[in-house]
Amino acid sequence: MFADVQALACHFEDNAMTHLKTVIGACSLALGLAACADMSYGPVSYSSGLMTGPNGMTLYTFDKDVAGSGKSVCNGPCATNWPPLAASADSRSGGDWTVITRDDGSKQWAYSGKPLYFWAKDQKAGDVTGDGFNNAWHAVRPAPRPLTGNMNC
Repeated sequence: MFADVQALACHFEDNAMTHLKTVIGACSLALGLAACADMSYGPVSYSSGLMTGPNGMTLYTFDKDVAGSGKSVCNGPCATNWPPLAASADSRSGGDWTVITRDDGSKQWAYSGKPLYFWAKDQKAGDVTGDGFNNAWHAVRPAPRPLTGNMNC
């Protein structure tokens, strides 16, 4: 009889631990997914070595923008020709990605400290007609890097 009680107690303890581990694991997963869902770093893709916006169009940087300054010097008519890669009000900086505030108060994505733009004369995905424009505009071609822990989301 004692052996039966001891076996039952051990079985109950194993089930309780298994249940506790399952609950802890589920909570951890839920928190992790919530954190990932809240991130909105850099809404870009990569195609043929080029960084592209959500619309599939090539993204560019401007030599006159000072990396890390948090400012874009392309405003007014310049921004008409080189529309900024817009960031939403709830977008957050992280890693190589920063959100800057433009002169008009709108938000813009920057990569490695450089604001990102489209070129109004690119007509379709894959066009790079702005690359080298005035020796100051460059299509973004990020160097391949190993994946880091930030890529789990």
